[in-house]
Amino acid sequence: MLLVATLFIFSLFAAQLLRIQGFDAQSVSAQALKSRLHTSSVPAQRGSIVDANGTVLAASLDRVNIVGDATATVVYKKRVDGQVRTVGLAGAATDIANAVGVQPQPILTALQQAEKKGSQFTYLAKNVTPAQWKAVQDLQIPGISSEASSERDYPQGTSLAPLLGWIDASGQPGGGVEQLEQKALNGKPGKHVYEQAPDGTTIASGDNKDTPAVDGKNVQLTIDNDLQWYSQNALAEAVKKAGALSGEIVVMDPKQNLKAVASYPSFDNNNIASAGSSDLQSRPFTDAYEPGSTGKIITMSALLQEGKATPASPVVVPPTLTRAGTTFHDAEVHGTENLTLAGVLAQSSNIGTMLAGSKLPSSTIYEYMQKFGLGQTSGIGFPGESDGVLTPFQKWSDTQKYTVLFGQGVAATGIQEASIFATIANGGVKEPTKLVSGIGTGNDFTKPADDRSSQRVVSSSVATQITKMMEGVVSGDGTAKAALVPGYSIAGKTGTANRYDPKLGRYDGYTASFIGFAPASNPRYIVAVTLQRPTKGSIYGGDVAAPVFSQVMSYALKNGGVPPSGKQATPYPLTFQPEKSRKP
Repeated sequence: MLLVATLFIFSLFAAQLLRIQGFDAQSVSAQALKSRLHTSSVPAQRGSIVDANGTVLAASLDRVNIVGDATATVVYKKRVDGQVRTVGLAGAATDIANAVGVQPQPILTALQQAEKKGSQFTYLAKNVTPAQWKAVQDLQIPGISSEASSERDYPQGTSLAPLLGWIDASGQPGGGVEQLEQKALNGKPGKHVYEQAPDGTTIASGDNKDTPAVDGKNVQLTIDNDLQWYSQNALAEAVKKAGALSGEIVVMDPKQNLKAVASYPSFDNNNIASAGSSDLQSRPFTDAYEPGSTGKIITMSALLQEGKATPASPVVVPPTLTRAGTTFHDAEVHGTENLTLAGVLAQSSNIGTMLAGSKLPSSTIYEYMQKFGLGQTSGIGFPGESDGVLTPFQKWSDTQKYTVLFGQGVAATGIQEASIFATIANGGVKEPTKLVSGIGTGNDFTKPADDRSSQRVVSSSVATQITKMMEGVVSGDGTAKAALVPGYSIAGKTGTANRYDPKLGRYDGYTASFIGFAPASNPRYIVAVTLQRPTKGSIYGGDVAAPVFSQVMSYALKNGGVPPSGKQATPYPLTFQPEKSRKP
């Protein structure tokens, strides 16, 4: 009976072996292979972002994620006091923590939870350096392996953070160029398939396969990093000095290649967790505000282009002016003044602008505002970019028909405002605003596709006249002598507007600005400076923003190797003599 029982048991074993090795060999083998196979993602290296001169603004650094198989690590042994002892998960956690410079408790907790669940994969430390991972490897802890990773690094810090954006913990872009050029920068992840033994070690001779990752492409910007750095620092100092809420600076060339886009307060995109939510956006793209007197350039351009006035046209400016049931006045109290149109701009007279601008119907003013780019984004596609506020002229209130002439009742971004002046500097032709100059690998860049085109807004003759009128703004009789740059001719305009606060639902403080270009006779740079709600000292653009313009423009001209252009041109006459007071 014992013999029969033994033979019966062995026959069962034989039948099972026959089934496994014979009939079901293929499926059992596949199942066993599946249990040994593990798959991990091979991240693609994110492309770099560089400035116009190749300076790195954002790059990805090689990093390693340390992962563990707690079921294998639990048997970890090491020599302690001359004897080999099992130190298990606690010993592994301590040794790994010492190697990478962190606290051991989070690693031990992760291992213990994984052991409890029977999990063979858990993250122990992320984004450690290759050198730190080498130190962990040398410990030869069973069940400890790695996966390739990367960490985004921004060498320029707060200088460019709002413009560049950031990468979050999951590898997704958050705003700025990182989001704008996600498709080009991101690349395509690869795959690593490998066989793993029960103790957690990789089987070298196993069925290991790799699908290589395709790295992202590099993106080159039109930005000049040195000019950006200088602009950001000048802006930060100005905002603090004026006790302002915020500020922005835009620098571009006449072809509207952006050279600097500064925003303050800023944040550190190397440490996004510490950033304030209100500081994440690039204000020149996202914040729209009533520009004030810088908007008078559109009114003056329309008057000249439509033949309704010349720079020498007389404008009798009374102390006050009542229109649509509202009494308007200028910033400074004055008697009746006999100004030319050039004088109206130089002294930034709201009343004079209203009187001259009223020669044009609202539909024409609205048309020129559109031509200069108001009410529409730049077309760059920058995340969160505002198109400003430009209400159709049919909906303008009786008062608004006049206020839009001097830049209130309409809202624009810093990019739009700089673009207006760049159009004048470019002889009356509006070029598309540009931020990305090339996409490619290494230092080989290809200009990105762009279906936008240039558009003539005013004639070159009108642009020349407006330029000379703006030179009068920085003359001795103008409102912005502080904008002058020794050795260079400057054309520009001040702006001081009531600031609307959408959070409060009312006006609160002022917007002070100065926008101009140089050299006036052959423009190379346009600089737009805006400070929101200055509270210390003056609130006027000629006092608060013009000196910052002078600083930044001076640096831009010298850094760009632009030779001195000499003194300011003789401005147009700013006043006229009434007929009856002239001598025969």
